[in-house]
Amino acid sequence: MGAVVALATGVLASTAAAAPRYPVGTAATGYAVELTDPTSSPPGVNIWTCKPSASHPYPVVLLPGTLYNIADSWQALGPILADDGYCVYGLSYGPDALTKLTGGRISAVGEIGKSATELAAFVKRVRKSTGAAQVDIVGWSQGGMLPRQYLEFDGGAAYVHDLVGLAPSSHGTTLDGLFALINADTLIGLPATTTLADCPACTEQEVGSSFLQRLNAGGDTVPGVDYTVIESEYDEVVTPYTSAFLAGPEVTNITLQDQCPLDLADHLAMPYDSPALQDVVNALGADSPSFQPDCELSLPVLGSLG
Repeated sequence: MGAVVALATGVLASTAAAAPRYPVGTAATGYAVELTDPTSSPPGVNIWTCKPSASHPYPVVLLPGTLYNIADSWQALGPILADDGYCVYGLSYGPDALTKLTGGRISAVGEIGKSATELAAFVKRVRKSTGAAQVDIVGWSQGGMLPRQYLEFDGGAAYVHDLVGLAPSSHGTTLDGLFALINADTLIGLPATTTLADCPACTEQEVGSSFLQRLNAGGDTVPGVDYTVIESEYDEVVTPYTSAFLAGPEVTNITLQDQCPLDLADHLAMPYDSPALQDVVNALGADSPSFQPDCELSLPVLGSLG
């Protein structure tokens, strides 16, 4: 994570010296907060008095993946973007019976169409609070796919500038990938669903589902929105990993190992993988097609170690 922190620090040095500093966490931070304070916001996230600057006019909305929430997903990227001067917000969408049963530790399990409606209301609230005409969205896994439902069917295209997906389930995953997600949560000691029936969003993300057929029938993109997909060839949840990528104008697809061949990040590690987060910062900022992140050791589940 050191490269990302250095990047954020370097940007800050050239902007407002008095800007607040927020601690940048790691995957270990995220899992600890998941156990102790799962309904909290990461440092620098959901500061409703924030007003966008001329250099960062678009507030950023962060969306977690299936079974996760903003507390465990964005302990790194949230503070990085806030330290960089962005107004940053996060939504733990898709609550279901499991959310209440686990004290908020499980989110993003409800029907994706309903979650997209939640997102529409949240974006409206962010725009009203900040005065911004549009927002940028960064989502991991389901969180990188469901905004497309909002863009295509809920009027979101007028209100979204950039959509950045970390390992998004754009075209679905195999049944093995869904079970890999559920089993991985259990192995790291977090509560998980007992069956796919407990998770409507899980079955909707299976390849060939009626939800995905409708979502992708008209193409992957809508006019006016810039898309970036960042994926790892070691993704064991979105399978095959290439199903994350989008086709269409204004799309940039990035395979991490093309940039950093020794990056071992898997699906769970993506929100804490330093090269991936550097790519996010580039996509939201300069958006340079020649950008090359600083590579560092990144492991499955844990990502970069700091």
